[in-house]
Amino acid sequence: MLNEERDAVYKAIYNRRDVRTFLPTPIEEEKISRILHAGHHAPSVGFMQPWNFTLVTDEGLKDKLAWAAEKEKRALAIHYEEDAEKELRFLDLKLQGIKEAPLTICVTCDPTRGGSHVLGRNSIPETDALSTACAIQNMWLAAYAEGLAMGWVSFYKKNDVRDILGIPPHVDPIALLSVGYTENYPQRPILEMENWATRRDLEGLIFTNTWGTK
Repeated sequence: MLNEERDAVYKAIYNRRDVRTFLPTPIEEEKISRILHAGHHAPSVGFMQPWNFTLVTDEGLKDKLAWAAEKEKRALAIHYEEDAEKELRFLDLKLQGIKEAPLTICVTCDPTRGGSHVLGRNSIPETDALSTACAIQNMWLAAYAEGLAMGWVSFYKKNDVRDILGIPPHVDPIALLSVGYTENYPQRPILEMENWATRRDLEGLIFTNTWGTK
């Protein structure tokens, strides 16, 4: 691999952001196709490829998804009610990207994909969801490479999303990804900029041979 190619990979990893503000500008079909192909080329345990991608452009459906997300955000705010400042900051977290972005992609995981005996998944069942997360990461990096912004909305009840999008009951909606162009691409993670949390020191997360051994 050439140095420029290596540097481009790391640039995408370090500069990928969870974005909440979008322009209504339409997205070129070829860019959407490349992002979906990137997701579909993610690694998956037992090569089960458990993902599906539902492309949501209908304004009525996006409004319903935004309602489901906002409802869950307000329900989760109870966890911060003893800290009024943090509760307000939590409630101020922007979810309107679902309405603003021209495209929302619902990424789902089908735990039955590949049958009842999937190599690797028999021992660790959650590897189907982990494989789907690998697809999402590929899509996020591809979106950055395409000059697009992407935001992962994770506040919702699964059954709400299933009902809105007609997803079968055994299929898990893992993520709602808002995709589009933005004028406000953050230089740092939004939650870091909001003083919600800071990036942990890598040295404190590395052990040698056994847990806790530096």
